[in-house]
Amino acid sequence: MVAVRRVLLVEDEYLLATAIADEFAQLGVEAVGPAGSVKQALELVEYGGRLDAAVLDINLRGDVVYPVADALRARGVPFVFVTGYEQQAVPEGYRNVVSFRKPIDPTRVLRGLFGQSDKELEDK
Repeated sequence: MVAVRRVLLVEDEYLLATAIADEFAQLGVEAVGPAGSVKQALELVEYGGRLDAAVLDINLRGDVVYPVADALRARGVPFVFVTGYEQQAVPEGYRNVVSFRKPIDPTRVLRGLFGQSDKELEDK
């Protein structure tokens, strides 16, 4: 049996977060969270169990998500950013991270994280 992929979802807009989590579930991916704050996200990184990847909104009610990105990097967990910011607004140390502009297509985001084709995701 193949283990379900677990993706940390860090997004402070509740309706958007639940919509993304629902779409992930339809694609056979378990959303961990969603976390709406840096504190909540760091707790999930530390205590939320196995994480296969993460989707991080950069701006969480005025706080930036970079401490979460650093914690994920330290654990070798791949992540992408979702944002309304231009790429130039992202600090240089994070510019190599794949970013998706809001609104996102969850299938495309998962493909970016896991390298699966749309067909592979739809077959789940």
